[in-house]
Amino acid sequence: MRTHYFKIALLVGVLVASGADEAFAQRRSKARDKEKSGGVAGFRLEEESLTAEGMKYMMMDEPARALPVFEKLIKQSPSDPAGYFMAATALMKLDRLNDAIQQSQKAYELDNTNKFYGQQLAEIYAKQRKYNEAAAIYEALLKKDPANIQYGIELAAVYVFSDQFDKAIATYDQMEKSIGVTEEIIHQKQQLYLRQNKLPKAIEEARKLINAEATEVSYRIELAELLIANERIDDAVVPLEEALRLNPDEAQAHVLLADIYRRKGDVEKCNKELRIVFSNPNLDAEPKVRVLSGYLTMLKTDKDREEALQLAKQLVETHSGEARALVLYADLLVQQGLKSDARNMYSRAARIDGSVFEVWGAVLQLDGELNQVDSLLVHSEQALEMFPNQGMFWYSNGSAHLVKRNFKKAVSALEESRKLINNNPQMIPVINAQLGDAYNGLGDHSKSDSSYDLALKEDPNNDHVLNNYSYFLSLRKEKLDLALQMSERLVQRHQNNATFLDTYAWVLYTRKEYKKAKQYLEKAIQLNEKVSGTILEHYGDVLFQLGERDKAVENWKKAKAKGEASDQIDKKITTGTLHEQ
Repeated sequence: MRTHYFKIALLVGVLVASGADEAFAQRRSKARDKEKSGGVAGFRLEEESLTAEGMKYMMMDEPARALPVFEKLIKQSPSDPAGYFMAATALMKLDRLNDAIQQSQKAYELDNTNKFYGQQLAEIYAKQRKYNEAAAIYEALLKKDPANIQYGIELAAVYVFSDQFDKAIATYDQMEKSIGVTEEIIHQKQQLYLRQNKLPKAIEEARKLINAEATEVSYRIELAELLIANERIDDAVVPLEEALRLNPDEAQAHVLLADIYRRKGDVEKCNKELRIVFSNPNLDAEPKVRVLSGYLTMLKTDKDREEALQLAKQLVETHSGEARALVLYADLLVQQGLKSDARNMYSRAARIDGSVFEVWGAVLQLDGELNQVDSLLVHSEQALEMFPNQGMFWYSNGSAHLVKRNFKKAVSALEESRKLINNNPQMIPVINAQLGDAYNGLGDHSKSDSSYDLALKEDPNNDHVLNNYSYFLSLRKEKLDLALQMSERLVQRHQNNATFLDTYAWVLYTRKEYKKAKQYLEKAIQLNEKVSGTILEHYGDVLFQLGERDKAVENWKKAKAKGEASDQIDKKITTGTLHEQ
């Protein structure tokens, strides 16, 4: 019904300008008549002067100054409708409808033959939702001037506002007899029939347009869209095929046919139509994205998925600046396991339109899965510029800083994440675990231990926390009973994990249980062909404590060659002895 609202608003401007000018002209005419019949010239001049003054204020958009002038006119000529009309116009501008209606009613009572007075009063009635009164005036106006299309439009609008759809349709039918079949009136009638659940009538109106202009392709497309929207899918094929006979390059017809075949599960025919659609660079991206999105739900075979991927790629090549196309292509790349390419597509989409939270989420998730920390850091900062209140984005940022050993920034981001992530409670222990690592990196052992304790309270079997917490305690030689308890629990649950075995062995080493530590370190070395330098260095330390100095030096050398050894490794090798801090 937007057309009606627009026309009513348009009429207001015409009414104020034309009606006020008409009232002014009538007043001057009456003044001249008065003068001819012996009226006083001074009185006429005063009236004209007041009218001109009031009109000047109205043209300056100062109705508050115009109103007292028009009220003075009414006092001087209480039987002249023009003064009341102009006063009502000023009152309407001031949003004083209750006062305006009184003045407008008076103007109409004094002269109900003046179309501007009638239009003004009908408009005020409509604004006050007195639709029956407004309709009565428009009916009278239309009766006097049946060829006036504007009266018909306004009358139909009033009927629609008052839910008298049948009367509105009848009014449109009457207008149609005068001016013939028009697109605007047909569309209005269709909407009214659909609101009455009279689909056959709405279809009948669509066919009227087709019959009126047999070569107009768009009317057949409209009919097909109407049928599809109301689940008359099979019936929609005929007008679409007719449209394509008229214009084989009509892209929207191919789009709708592809959608129909998708709904019917005919992948081959759907593909055929999609290829035609996607090869058309003149068609907007939106219908292509919509159809392809629906098409993805019907993919069953690898061949189908490969076909969809190629279509999406073609879509991106044709519409490289359309974010939704890039996201659709990225979604398919993820399904195919092409994570790096998918991440690049998502990040391109985010650069074009950074307002979509889910796209940034996909970028950060893939950065993490690809273990590309630098990208994670950059992208998380960009995401936070758009969504500074998203806890998951702060978590990604904090995790990246933690890996980069920017512990202070990591703590800041992770603390912010913990504050904001209330809608995702399962992330709280994960964040606390990361905070434990970050605070440890800063040397704030109290906050580190507290963070680990909070994480274990929520998740007692958090492997990350059990490992790091026990290892850091062993390095500090503090709470060794707790460290032993946690590392023991860890190796009981993961008996073949070399890292966890090394942590347990190092706790044992700190407790001077060297033989038992040697046993677990040897198991860790046997389990892992690519054993780390840290484990080899620990093994050398244990061997030295057990008096096996040569073997200790041999393993320290291996540790140095592997990397990841401590900064004491060269001294150990050179001197053949431990240099523990």
